[in-house]
Amino acid sequence: MHEEIFHPATYATGIPYDAFRELRAASPVAWIPEPAVGPWPAGTGYWAVFSHADVKHVLRSPGLFSSNLGATQIRDPDTPEDLAFVRAMMLNQDPPDHSRLRRIVAAAFTPRAVRALEETIDRRARALVASALDQDTDFVELAADLPVWTLAHIMGVPDGDRRLLYDWASRVIGYQDDEYAGLSTADTASMSPMAQKAVRYRPASFTHPDGRPVNPRSYAALADMFAYAHALADVKKEHPTDDIMSRMLQGGLTGHEFENMFFLFAVAGNETLRNGIPGGLLTLLDHPSELARLRADPSLLPTAVDEMLRYWPPVMDFRRTATRDLALSGHEIKAGQKVVVYHASANRDEAVFPDPDRFDVSRTPNDHVSFGFGPHFCLGAHLARTQMRAVFRELLPLRIERTGPAIRLASNFQNGLKHLPVRLTPAR
Repeated sequence: MHEEIFHPATYATGIPYDAFRELRAASPVAWIPEPAVGPWPAGTGYWAVFSHADVKHVLRSPGLFSSNLGATQIRDPDTPEDLAFVRAMMLNQDPPDHSRLRRIVAAAFTPRAVRALEETIDRRARALVASALDQDTDFVELAADLPVWTLAHIMGVPDGDRRLLYDWASRVIGYQDDEYAGLSTADTASMSPMAQKAVRYRPASFTHPDGRPVNPRSYAALADMFAYAHALADVKKEHPTDDIMSRMLQGGLTGHEFENMFFLFAVAGNETLRNGIPGGLLTLLDHPSELARLRADPSLLPTAVDEMLRYWPPVMDFRRTATRDLALSGHEIKAGQKVVVYHASANRDEAVFPDPDRFDVSRTPNDHVSFGFGPHFCLGAHLARTQMRAVFRELLPLRIERTGPAIRLASNFQNGLKHLPVRLTPAR
């Protein structure tokens, strides 16, 4: 049972909630081995944390469980140089450095700032859904446009370049799934001149000469993204605006901090919703009585969105590293060992959520941890909820038919869908 928790192929058929339930009851903190997966070498193994209380404890205790020592992905960076580079990312820092970086961009994500975007987001969502009426549509592809467009808007990325954000996220998040990892959808002809130059830096191969795969989160694997980041920075220096890129440049970031901040927004800023919105729709379609409740009472939409996020957490886990020898739920954890918190398990904890496997669009309270907890609570949580509400507000009046099977992403990190064929038609 323990090895399946790690293996990416497990998640291609669904999150192993039954295994999580058994582990929460028998061993809420458990040692999980990391066997080799295809060309990816075996890892050291890690302590997995499954209960809601323990997950929150780890996330709110950066002095004990560091984001910085080993970064935040289960898989270790390949080299000390790779680790040193990604440690400059806000996601991979502990206070006070994390707090300093967070303050630089936080103003762009306040409720007031997001409210200023709401009308624009609503219009975009309306146009997207309208474009898909009365035709067979892959909803995953349709839904991906909104977070990518929103991110490009707040970063100041030209419209013709925004598809690059989609491709970079696919490369980083989907490296365990061959279909995702190889995506290259951006149209070179429609790109800006700076983007056309940057894409020439895309690695010709993502494999080392000895056959080892190149770490998808390394500087070498994302050379085109960083070339673009610096080109866009040059434009913003000459013509500063009130977007996030300008805030980064004016905030006193080091070179690696800037590169990693761009990396974080380009990937995390769109990938979560790219999977969360289709996941939410699939959940509603799998629970037609709850979809009917929501249609009958659209005022439930805010609680429904949070229930979608609890039931279908876009990010399933995050890693920390123990800073010293310590005990957690009766287990002795050594300094330097990996500790991985499973949001997906915490969101189904019976101690917190009555009848946790029931999808309930009116669930209140809903203390899910899909946006994290503690100092790393997601800056974009309010923006994400705003985008989800905008899409589902447009979908609720429609007739929605599934026209093919939902195909899941093979990933032990992102709870993703690759395809969700549907047909959207006005209700008769």
